[in-house]
Amino acid sequence: MNQLNEVNKPYPRTFSHVGITVPNLEEAVKFYTEVLGFYVIMEPTEVTEENETAIGKMCIDVFGKGWGNFRIAHLSSGDKIGFELFEFKESKDLKPNFEPYRSGLFHFSIQDPDVEGLLEKIVEAGGKQRMPIREYYPGEKPYRMVYVEDPFGTVFEIYSHSYELHYSAGAYK
Repeated sequence: MNQLNEVNKPYPRTFSHVGITVPNLEEAVKFYTEVLGFYVIMEPTEVTEENETAIGKMCIDVFGKGWGNFRIAHLSSGDKIGFELFEFKESKDLKPNFEPYRSGLFHFSIQDPDVEGLLEKIVEAGGKQRMPIREYYPGEKPYRMVYVEDPFGTVFEIYSHSYELHYSAGAYK
């Protein structure tokens, strides 16, 4: 019976990308490339609401009708995770609300062994530190973390070590 359960378990999927809406696409591309070191896959591009192209049809499916146009850029992290940045006309005036108790995406996390150095760069670039840097296992393991905001109000977390090292039981001994 154990083998049957193993066969029916889904294979762990890989993570492809995350989409983030920003008020200024050029400033966001600059922040994510110069501060976080992501690289540009597709330069900022305008997408227009229309039914002639695959991208036009897909965006109507996703956003409905009446959005007119928006701008998009595609970036990637060092481990090939995509960052899709969107700028809509409405993005300029609508700031993100930090609502961790609301259902939906709360934050994402990146990894850098120099948490302190990256935090300093984020703050210098107009971002915010939301909490003190904390150790997960003080005196036992050097795992550190901190919550921050990019200059546009998107909350994310910085880990000093991989997610698996932070949470797997074998990583603590």
